[in-house]
Amino acid sequence: MPTILIADDEKNIRATLARALTLEGHVVHEAADGAQALERIEAGDIDLVLLDLQMPVVDGLTLLKRLSERGRRPPAIVLTAHGSIEKAVQAVRLGAVDFIEKPPAAERVLLAVGNALRLEGLAEENRRLREEAGTEGRLVGSSRPMRELAETLRRVAPTGAGVLIVGENGSGKELVARALHATGPRSGRTLVVVNCAAVPATLFESELFGHARGSFTGATEARRGKFQLADGGTLFLDEIGEVPLDLQPKMLRAIESGEVERVGGRGAERVDVRVIAATNRDLEAEVSAGRFRRDLYYRLLVVPIVVPPLRDRRDDIPELANLFLAAACRRHHVRPKRLGTGAIEALQAHSWPGNVRELRNAMERVSILAPGEEIAAGDVAFLAPMAGSGDGVPAPRGPFDLAAEMERHERALVLAVLERSGWRMTRAARELGLERSHLYKKLRALGIDRPTED
Repeated sequence: MPTILIADDEKNIRATLARALTLEGHVVHEAADGAQALERIEAGDIDLVLLDLQMPVVDGLTLLKRLSERGRRPPAIVLTAHGSIEKAVQAVRLGAVDFIEKPPAAERVLLAVGNALRLEGLAEENRRLREEAGTEGRLVGSSRPMRELAETLRRVAPTGAGVLIVGENGSGKELVARALHATGPRSGRTLVVVNCAAVPATLFESELFGHARGSFTGATEARRGKFQLADGGTLFLDEIGEVPLDLQPKMLRAIESGEVERVGGRGAERVDVRVIAATNRDLEAEVSAGRFRRDLYYRLLVVPIVVPPLRDRRDDIPELANLFLAAACRRHHVRPKRLGTGAIEALQAHSWPGNVRELRNAMERVSILAPGEEIAAGDVAFLAPMAGSGDGVPAPRGPFDLAAEMERHERALVLAVLERSGWRMTRAARELGLERSHLYKKLRALGIDRPTED
């Protein structure tokens, strides 16, 4: 839940805002002056600040100036008295995302808070992607596989041709797609990303092609699909192998002819879209098994790009790890740390089944938990593979709840299959012997949430 700091010297206003925000599920802290607010922000874990401009000790504008000197800081919404619009404008120039006249209406505050948190979430996602790629969107690495990948991107990006990106989970397929878009002829237009593994089968057609008003229960208004939203730009279809077989002919037509038809629509719409697809599945094997259309496969396979797994470019690990570690230290407001020789050797010896994503998460962990400024080999010992527990399942000692034990083991089994399949619901359902819709129901029953994508 987001944590919000209310900095205002008027106790009644703090109480009113705190009550409204708490009811919306936010965690709320209060500060009666700018000095208290600065101290609380420096302590970390503040996602948003509601900031009065007129406060004792340190006023709002001074606080914003001090925060701006810190670089990364929580977004601020300023509260200003009537007639102080000029100061509010100054606050916006210092980085405030919005301003509200006092006395603040709860509805106006909640709307501004929601908008600010959404914008900050998008900004954080952009920062995360830049950090995963390196600096300013640059793909990091000077190993031979990365040099070959960079050369391929240099040749392919300006052409505007369709691309099929192949690589393991966490290897950076989305980053390659973003690099293709950013350096291609459509860089000034929209990039629309669709994670096909996360779209329920029943909503695929509407999600991709849109729907007309009244076309099905709940369609209270017309809606554009991802193809229409990407018109003039690029459409990135991640995990393309998860597209239902019966929808693949319509996708093929959209890619080949540039025509899409909404669910319940009365005619085709023209779109101009560059399609980039990605998969970690063997699509040729899927074609042979009858689970993926051959004509769509060859239409996507105009230019194949293979993203190397991290274990095939171990020379890049020190540079990547140091970048991720520095970024994590900044993000968590901890003192800078560095990797020692032993830690680097341990990182290069690891097999990295989770690829670059696993490395970034590992550096996130040591940035928080490692006690010293130099990361030692022991600080990354958690990367060692866990020993198996054998084939037998020991019974608990004494009385126990059989139903709870069975649910616990079922949950662990489902999670293991989901992790192994990269959270691709179609493959996981097939492996578990379930219908895809039944798998979604089981996840809800077992209280399993899909992890946030990084």
